[in-house]
Amino acid sequence: MRWLSFAVQNTLRNRRRSLVTVAIAALGTAAILLAGGFALYTYEGLAQAAARNTGHLIVALPQQFSQDEDTPLQWGLDEHAALSAALLADPEVRQVLPRVSFSGLISNGDKSTVMLAAGVEPDSEFAVKGPFLNMTAGEVLASGAAQAEVMLGDGLARSLKAAPGSSLTLLASTTDGALNALDVTVKGVFSTGVPDIDKRIVYTDIVTAQKLLNTKRVSTLGVYLSRMDATERVRARVAAAHPKLQVQTWLDQAFFYRSVRDLYNRIFGALGLIIAVIVVFVVSNAMAMAIIERTREIGTLRALGTLPSQLLRSLALEGMVLGGVGAACGAALSVGVSLLLHVLPVTMPPPPGSSRGYPLYINLDPAMYAVTLLAMVLLAMLASAWIARRTVRMPIVEALAHT
Repeated sequence: MRWLSFAVQNTLRNRRRSLVTVAIAALGTAAILLAGGFALYTYEGLAQAAARNTGHLIVALPQQFSQDEDTPLQWGLDEHAALSAALLADPEVRQVLPRVSFSGLISNGDKSTVMLAAGVEPDSEFAVKGPFLNMTAGEVLASGAAQAEVMLGDGLARSLKAAPGSSLTLLASTTDGALNALDVTVKGVFSTGVPDIDKRIVYTDIVTAQKLLNTKRVSTLGVYLSRMDATERVRARVAAAHPKLQVQTWLDQAFFYRSVRDLYNRIFGALGLIIAVIVVFVVSNAMAMAIIERTREIGTLRALGTLPSQLLRSLALEGMVLGGVGAACGAALSVGVSLLLHVLPVTMPPPPGSSRGYPLYINLDPAMYAVTLLAMVLLAMLASAWIARRTVRMPIVEALAHT
């Protein structure tokens, strides 16, 4: 403790030099934490969006994932209501959403175009997923409607010149290979933020989809959990309880997430390496200048009988103090910026392939903060010891004559 007290007093002797060193360490720490927090927020946002779209688990027949269907819902689930009830018995399962996926044509009478449609249970779908669609006109679907209703992507709505209240016709092949048509009313228009998807996507209620396809089956069951980190253990339990079915996780279905994550790993990895190298050199240079400026002081202490090992210990502790204070200030700055973004939100421009921006937030990850602060303290301490190693062993006469 005595040597640590000496180190603190020495840092206070030249406040300007110490302040500069602390400021450099603080800015380096804040840069690493802000960049890392943004990367974590990006990954978390992509993962949450992928899981919200499909469910944390997707339950279906094995052929549904591995083979193409000759007719719609060839590999669909028959007793899905009983299966849903069994899945909901698991305490970590929050909701089970059936889905009917199909394709066909949608027509306004004058023009027909290809659609990619999904039949869902509207009340549960929009309650569980939250605001995953940006409604641009009309309202979301509701269960128990008197007539068949649909929601259209805004690109598809523009193509068909459709608006809420417009009448359209859905055409698709039934499960027995016949062609069926069904008149529907547009309930709402929405945007997913991806223009290519908005040109084709259609949502309808599951009863309308099954009526159009002439079936009682569903394509898959999306299982939504109370916690994302419960995905793997619940998957194991469901797979063991239903060996004839295949259970995939959201990650198995998240092709977009995996490709974007791989791209961002390279981008954030390169940026993180650049920031880390800059921080190492800047902090090391600041500690080196602080020690070199004190060469005559070190020579005087040597002349008074102070051992090189004692000087080395004192200077290393000074580096630890300056690095620790700088790291703490940088962490406080990072936390302040992260909280400020919640009060004064900033919207990022749309990513490639999307037409909708997203809010900028910085994740506060305790493990990242602990590792970064420890690394900054060790960096400052080791830099001081490495630079001081040569200075404290300099001949006393040479050190006293240093200018």
